Amino acid sequence: MKRIDWLLALVLLYGCASLFHHVHNAVYLQAYPNLPHSLSIAKVAAAWSVTGVLGVLGYLLCRSGKQLAGLLILTVYAGLGLLGLAHYRLAPFSAHSSGMNASICGEVATAALLLAYLLHRLREIRRA
Repeated sequence: MKRIDWLLALVLLYGCASLFHHVHNAVYLQAYPNLPHSLSIAKVAAAWSVTGVLGVLGYLLCRSGKQLAGLLILTVYAGLGLLGLAHYRLAPFSAHSSGMNASICGEVATAALLLAYLLHRLREIRRA
């Protein structure tokens, strides 16, 4: 029986949730409450691109034997997903549509799940 690659599964799960949230942001940019007027579709795309590159780089480093460096980069990658909560600093949960809340909470939840897994792996490395 083939073993599940939990790192890959969680990186991809968060990556998909992050992409969904960023696409939702870009499509409904004007509808999100209190976002800065300087925010543009291009800036949203650039933010996701940087996030995505960190995810790919961190995963590839882990798979090439550079576990610590890869896990630390992936920790930053997952940490960026928690920034979705900043939407609620600009406007309360009730001011967002159900689609907005779903995309924000989906990204944050999957980022937190990945982050918990990464912290567990980092603790294992430290003990070794």
